[in-house]
Amino acid sequence: MSKTKKQFLPTAAAFVIVIAGLKASASVLTPFLLSSFIAIICTPAMFWLHRRGIHSSIAVMLTIFGVLVMGLTLVIIVGASIEGFTQSMPLYKERLGLMTSELFMWLETRGFNVSIQLLKQYLDPTEILQFAATTLSSLGGMLTNTFLILFTVIFILFEAFDLPGKMKLALGSRHKSFPHFDAFIDGVKQYLAIKTSTSLVTGVVVAAFLYLIGVDFPVLWGVVSFLLNFVPNIGSIIAAVPAVLLALVQLGPESAIYAVLGYVIVNVAIGSVVEPKLMGKGLGLSTLVVFLSLIFWGWVFGPVGMFLSVPITMIVKIALESSEETRWIAILLDSETADERGERFFFKRAATTDPLIGRQDK
Repeated sequence: MSKTKKQFLPTAAAFVIVIAGLKASASVLTPFLLSSFIAIICTPAMFWLHRRGIHSSIAVMLTIFGVLVMGLTLVIIVGASIEGFTQSMPLYKERLGLMTSELFMWLETRGFNVSIQLLKQYLDPTEILQFAATTLSSLGGMLTNTFLILFTVIFILFEAFDLPGKMKLALGSRHKSFPHFDAFIDGVKQYLAIKTSTSLVTGVVVAAFLYLIGVDFPVLWGVVSFLLNFVPNIGSIIAAVPAVLLALVQLGPESAIYAVLGYVIVNVAIGSVVEPKLMGKGLGLSTLVVFLSLIFWGWVFGPVGMFLSVPITMIVKIALESSEETRWIAILLDSETADERGERFFFKRAATTDPLIGRQDK
């Protein structure tokens, strides 16, 4: 047996054990993941306050105060919207079921022999609304655990000032892992800062547009768009489906078409124009990896894992890129094609070896 095969079997076994442990401890790890996600987003503002001469403890408390205000506002507004949406779910499902039956009957009058019961068994639009309600209720239950998440965020932010010093003291200031660690932290901060900003704009614009056309619970769908915008390529589609169905049930086909157009315009403008210019191509994930990560982390951590699937995978990818031994896995996860990566590697290497190319590159 070759050395590679000998290394693969223990690695695969360890991976299975780790995933089993993560799934078994999901109830404990999920609030910690959400807290870490919030803390990483908050660190730029906290360090900005500290650089302006504010003491670290006061900077942490000011940051936490801002998070607390926004968090409580979100819990109050979204919690009420989730409760109202859940209570209205039987009415929405009944209306959507009637509209679906009418559509099938109309198709039969046009000569299409459609089995209504068979189609409803495999493609029932009412189940989409029910799944959305169940998922939102699970997320609402997680958001009600505010104090645990808040205290975890506070402790993480306090440690953010001392962690680099502790690591240098423990490992030595010249340890070879520090350049990779710094690159890893900078990459995570950059990704989350840009993605959070574009997701926030997406959520606000979607909520305002749905409010203008009269769809119920526009703030709730704006929050859903904000969260699912962290899932590129397919997140915007998943976020649009329940809102469009609700517009169809509540206001009719014309308003549903307006809702579809609104989602398309917002997500194309922000996701295909604004975000790539800010993000660049260095932090991309392939579409297949995005879809598989959504399923995988959703299976491990539930609805919160679905919302954080791409940030978690992105962090894993950045960590893999920081090591020569695991960089090949990061390449497989990347959205960049082999030709694009090979061309970029050629010019990067040429710039470091050829003085003329190096001057042109600069």
